[in-house]
Amino acid sequence: MKIYLDMCCFNRPYDDQSQLKVAMEALSKIHIQYGIRQGKYELAGSYMLDYECSNIPNPVRKKAIQDFIKQYVAVYVGVQRSDIIGSKAEEIMRTGIKEKDAVHVASAIFAKCDYFISTDLRLLKYKSEEIKMVNPIQFVMETEAE
Repeated sequence: MKIYLDMCCFNRPYDDQSQLKVAMEALSKIHIQYGIRQGKYELAGSYMLDYECSNIPNPVRKKAIQDFIKQYVAVYVGVQRSDIIGSKAEEIMRTGIKEKDAVHVASAIFAKCDYFISTDLRLLKYKSEEIKMVNPIQFVMETEAE
């Protein structure tokens, strides 16, 4: 199973964990990373993921996320695909999704991912026949029930 985690998802364990939903999403994201490490899931990445990661101000957080992406991304959508990704992203943006988010989703679709995982509620309102949009909790609930 091929999955794409956006930067919101990668950052979730570093957010304030005092809200139950945030803490549950963080634990679910860590569980997903364990599945990636074990080879249960194939992780896709993209040039937009790299760009957003490069802008993380906290050097420890940035390095941890970059190291995980570098080590575990099995399918990478590079900037050389930006024309194709841009076309799909424009289509997605017509539904009200912001540009960077649309590039993430377009990259995941291009990489033929089964799931796009995010903690961004606004982004998760986007629906597509091409990819399943879920938060980390939903992903764990769906995949662990199998």
